[in-house]
Amino acid sequence: MWCSLLDLATLAVADNGAAHFNVFQAVVVGVVQGLTEFLPISSTAHVKMVPLALGWGDPGIAFTAIVQLGSIGSILGYFWADVVAVVRGFQQAIATGNYRSSEFRLGLGIAVGTVPIVVLGLMMKLGFEEAYDTFARSSFTIAITSIGLAVLLGLAEVIGQRKRQFNNLGVGDGVGVGLAQALALIPGVSRSGSTITAALFMGLDRTTAARFSLLLGVPAILISGLVGIGDIFEPEAIPLGWGALLAGILASVVSSYLAIYWLIKFLRDHTTWVFVAYRVGFGAVILWAIATGRLSSF
Repeated sequence: MWCSLLDLATLAVADNGAAHFNVFQAVVVGVVQGLTEFLPISSTAHVKMVPLALGWGDPGIAFTAIVQLGSIGSILGYFWADVVAVVRGFQQAIATGNYRSSEFRLGLGIAVGTVPIVVLGLMMKLGFEEAYDTFARSSFTIAITSIGLAVLLGLAEVIGQRKRQFNNLGVGDGVGVGLAQALALIPGVSRSGSTITAALFMGLDRTTAARFSLLLGVPAILISGLVGIGDIFEPEAIPLGWGALLAGILASVVSSYLAIYWLIKFLRDHTTWVFVAYRVGFGAVILWAIATGRLSSF
C-alpha cells in the first residue's frame, strides 16, 4: 500500500509550498495530526508525510500549527482537573509559603520544563524559519530522527527502572524531560516520544511518563498553536477556505482526545515496543522511497 501511495508523492504543490486542500483532505490531515500528536511517533512527520504519500502535497508549517489548536482543546479537556489542581496548588503554595506540596513541585516542574522548547522555538521562528522549513522538515531528516528516537526509546525500555510514580515528580523531572521536549522541534523526533523516553530513563513508570509528558506539553502546544493563529490571516500562507480549516481543527479535537485516552490506558499494561517497531518501520519506508526515487529527500 505504502509503495503505491508513495509513487504519488510528486504531484503538484502550490507555488508557496503549501498544498491546496479541500474539506475532506483537511479532515484527514486533522485526524492524522490528532492521532499522532500525543502518541510517541511524531505528528509533524506524519502531517507532512501522509499527505505527500496520498499525492496531496505538503500542508505546510502554518496549516500544521493551526490544526494543532484542536489538540490543545482536547488535552485541556482531558486534563482539566489536573490543570486546575496544579494551578490552585501553585497559588496556595505562594500564598502560604509552603513549597513542599506535590502540586507546587509538579507545577514548577512543568513551568521550568517548558522554557527550553519556548526559547529554542522563538529562536527558530525569528532567525532560522526558512532553514528549518527546508532542511529540518526534509523527508530524510524525518526518517533518520524517527529511527534514532526509536533506538533511544527501546534503550529506555530496557534500562529504565520504572519505579517512580506521579506523586514523586519534582522540578528535576521538569528540567530533564523539558530538555528532551525541546528536541521535538526537529520533525520526526516527536514531543511525546522524546519526553516519554526521557521520563523512562529517569525511572518513571510508563503511565506516569505518559501523563507527565502530556501535562508538560500543555503550555508548549498552547504557545505553538497561539503563535500559529496569526497565520490564519495570511491568505498566502494557507491556501484553503475557512470551512476546510475548521473541519481540520474539529477532526483534530476528536482524534486527539481518543489518542490521549488510548495511550494512557494502553501503557498501564503494555510496553512501548510497539511504538519502537512502528518508528523504525516508518523511517525505513521513507528511506526506501528516497533511495528508489519515489520521494524527494526534501
